[in-house]
Amino acid sequence: KNISMTTEHLIAFNIFLFVSMLSPGPALLMVARQTLEQGFSVGFKTGIGLGTMAAFWTMCALIGLGAVFGLFPFAYSAVRLIGALVLLYFAYSIWQSASQIAKARPILFSNPIVLGLMTNAMNPKSVLFASSVLLAIFPQNMTIFEDGLIVANHFGMEVIFYAGLTFILSRKGIAEVYLQAKSIIDRIFAGLLAALSLFILWEVLIH
Repeated sequence: KNISMTTEHLIAFNIFLFVSMLSPGPALLMVARQTLEQGFSVGFKTGIGLGTMAAFWTMCALIGLGAVFGLFPFAYSAVRLIGALVLLYFAYSIWQSASQIAKARPILFSNPIVLGLMTNAMNPKSVLFASSVLLAIFPQNMTIFEDGLIVANHFGMEVIFYAGLTFILSRKGIAEVYLQAKSIIDRIFAGLLAALSLFILWEVLIH
């Protein structure tokens, strides 16, 4: 039986998606570097590439996990448990590195959209993160339309976020102020991930 997705599910997903994009990592730092070095247009195109690949990973997670759970319903709890542990590890890693100044990847592709695509394609954490968050927030056995809506929503959120980010970073002096807040942002994100992972663990254990 299909369980309908609600507006609350999308809101919860968008909150965690926004916080994850806000936390300085390879994707955000790549956009920052492109914007600071080559301007708004190049930075935004890089963001489109990043958003396209991120939405693609979400689509793969939805399709793959739905098929697996359709054949093996007992796998749902097992994957939720693994996903919670993965999120907890991410939270620990982010907290540990919060005070470090990360460096952007070297520029390997001249086309900014391709650069964005490859940056997220070479980041296996995005696959695990998407799977974990999707399992934690959305119901099982959603319709194809609902799956498509989640993917479109993800892409739209990424484009809006990077449009705003590149506009801000193209303003003089803003980038330096943002990077100074890296430690605080990382610790907030780590705390949210830890809270989500502990909630999933509690749900799995009581069932």
